[in-house]
Amino acid sequence: MTEDRAGGDGRPLPIALLIPGQGAQHPRMAAALYGRVETFTRTMDEAFELMGPQGEAVRAEWLAERPSSSFDDVTVAQPLLYAVGYALARTLTGWCGRPDALLGHSAGELVAATVAGVFGFADGMRLMTTRMPDLAATEPGGMLAVAAPADELAPLLGGDVHLAAVNGPRQVLLSGAAEPLARAAAALEEAGVTCKRVPAHQAFHSPLMAAASERAGEKWTGVALAPPRIPLYSAYDVGPLDPGRACDRSFWIGQPARTVHFAAALDRLLSDGDYLLVETGPGQGLTMLARRHPAVLAGRSQVIGLMPDRRRGDDSERDAVRRASGRVLAGR
Repeated sequence: MTEDRAGGDGRPLPIALLIPGQGAQHPRMAAALYGRVETFTRTMDEAFELMGPQGEAVRAEWLAERPSSSFDDVTVAQPLLYAVGYALARTLTGWCGRPDALLGHSAGELVAATVAGVFGFADGMRLMTTRMPDLAATEPGGMLAVAAPADELAPLLGGDVHLAAVNGPRQVLLSGAAEPLARAAAALEEAGVTCKRVPAHQAFHSPLMAAASERAGEKWTGVALAPPRIPLYSAYDVGPLDPGRACDRSFWIGQPARTVHFAAALDRLLSDGDYLLVETGPGQGLTMLARRHPAVLAGRSQVIGLMPDRRRGDDSERDAVRRASGRVLAGR
């Protein structure tokens, strides 16, 4: 045991993986591990093969120092986030053992479900790739990160602008078609409220995605679903998934149209126990959110990011992964 892994009572903390989704992507995310770490490389190669004809194009976008404007589109960002998140989780668990709990954000919940054994990696990748054309064909739009409580944004919400995610007390995502979202941004800026666009070309986690999600889900047939083998906390249902919910195909199909309640799900996770939270994906967006949680501020739980907060070169990425995995392994 080391002090780094000890909770408020001095005992080693169990591990919970936090897995990010849309908006966390950046050029060459985790690419420094490709060709250098066997499990990561093998999993990414498997992912590109499972993507079919588009796999090589997605690989090229991922490895490019300056990817095209398509990088943030659902057709590239979503399958890449799923593949990178799962490859990192598989690498980390291979080194440090399986986690004690899982919590994903947006597409990260699909990664968490795969780690938990609800469905296999091939089936998860098939869902990601088969739904891409339908989701990409929705009305152009996006998401807006707003530094304000959700209840204060009620006047902006309605038929055109939707509550996409509640990530913290003053960390909210709005979603909508391009023009209504631009009007909302202008109104917020005029009121002195900080907001910025999230890297996304579609209005995720809004009703604008509902019909496309259902059409895409019809192609996700023959999938064997199983109860999670690791406690899996859902940011849609705000709590651990029971076997029936986890095995309901419509639950997974409908996620792009539902609001993400990450803050409430994190509250539930940390009310159920103290954890070392490990953000297993690109960046440290969820790490920053978790650091503000009362359980972390009080020292009962701790949080680390597996990857750097932003791209600083290949050596920085590899060093960050080694340091983080060493801390996770301590006390195992």
